[in-house]
Amino acid sequence: MWVAATRVWVTDPARHPHRIEFLRFEPDSPVHGPVRDLPHMAFRVDRLEEAIGGDPILLGPFQATETLRVVFVLRDGAVFEFMENAAEGHWFRGA
Repeated sequence: MWVAATRVWVTDPARHPHRIEFLRFEPDSPVHGPVRDLPHMAFRVDRLEEAIGGDPILLGPFQATETLRVVFVLRDGAVFEFMENAAEGHWFRGA
């Protein structure tokens, strides 16, 4: 799936046996630093603002798809991605 806001291609973790998502950033992607350089953990949350808490925001929040808002934060030295889905079902297009 193509995410125009960050110029990144994303694989569907539901189709990987270990639920792994791979990101491939285009050379002109605006994403730099820890979000691009380090692995991260992703969680679906009810409200992004509550999940962020007081953690430093690395990227976002932004609209990844029509129904999915995403933010990346730095928590305990690790990159966390929080996803807020505005619709039922799997967030990945075409899933």
